[in-house]
Amino acid sequence: MKIRKLKLAWLGMGCLAVIFMAGTSWAQTKWDMPMAYPVGNFHSVNGQKFADAVKQRTGGKLEIVVHAGASLFKLPEIKRAVQTGQAQIGETLMVLHANEYPVYEADGVPFLAAGYDQVRKLYTAQKPFVEKKLASEGMMLLYAVPWPPQAIYSNRELKTIKDLEGLAWRAYSPATMRVAELVKAQPVTIQAAELSQALATGKVNAMMTSGATGVDSKVWEQVKYFYDTQAWQPKNMVIVNKAAFNKLDKATQNILVEEAKKAEAAGWEASQKVNKESIETLKKNGMIVQAPSPELKKGLEDVGKIMIEEWLKKAGDDGKKVLEAYRKM
Repeated sequence: MKIRKLKLAWLGMGCLAVIFMAGTSWAQTKWDMPMAYPVGNFHSVNGQKFADAVKQRTGGKLEIVVHAGASLFKLPEIKRAVQTGQAQIGETLMVLHANEYPVYEADGVPFLAAGYDQVRKLYTAQKPFVEKKLASEGMMLLYAVPWPPQAIYSNRELKTIKDLEGLAWRAYSPATMRVAELVKAQPVTIQAAELSQALATGKVNAMMTSGATGVDSKVWEQVKYFYDTQAWQPKNMVIVNKAAFNKLDKATQNILVEEAKKAEAAGWEASQKVNKESIETLKKNGMIVQAPSPELKKGLEDVGKIMIEEWLKKAGDDGKKVLEAYRKM
């Protein structure tokens, strides 16, 4: 009798253990987070810290697995992957999706917002429209972080806008494609993960991008000149599939949103720090870092005026509202 009772007790404990383990397994959630830039890029570092903080604060209840360097999806594929649920969360470049909704391109319009203070104001004006658009597609915005100011890299000296004619120009968004057309360069679509190889093979020899991307790709090995044009500051945005978000319990949702706010603040601070450090790194590696000549600056500003007008025509009422709100700040 005692042996039978003991067996029943052990059986009961075993059942409880199975139930407990099943409950624990059910409560744990794992998300994939594709990111397009290298592991050491400040956006990727910020994303990993965000993921780590969420895991720590939820006690492992929500684990976000970061896939940097376009290892899971390439940059143009990430937004669609999140929308369709192939990935629950991901980071993409906002201006890359301008053809879907021109307001995404507001921070990619040359010379519309120069410097972090103006970029912050533009983001404040732009954000409600971006959130509404993403919601209509089954997604939500968690946070957005700007790149350092966009500069021009070239393998030859640029004195005027005409010196850009004929150069193989790296394009990564509709805006950079249009700049190439207006300055009569030859646009070549190259994503960040492919940039080093494209430069090494001579596929591109000029581009407009941030100091951070220049450092990531060690551009000094192929190009010599850096012109600090501060043309614009596109943002990376971290988005989440709304259905996946809704499956989380309320406490986990709150933690995710709270850590996203912290990640956004940390990302803006990191962007400013990286901008200074990147320019110093370019200098140390022999690049000629300088402001554009008055003639080159004038030519680029003329390009900017054309693109602002073109953007307003595409963006319609929403674009006008964004611009009005921005200019009132």
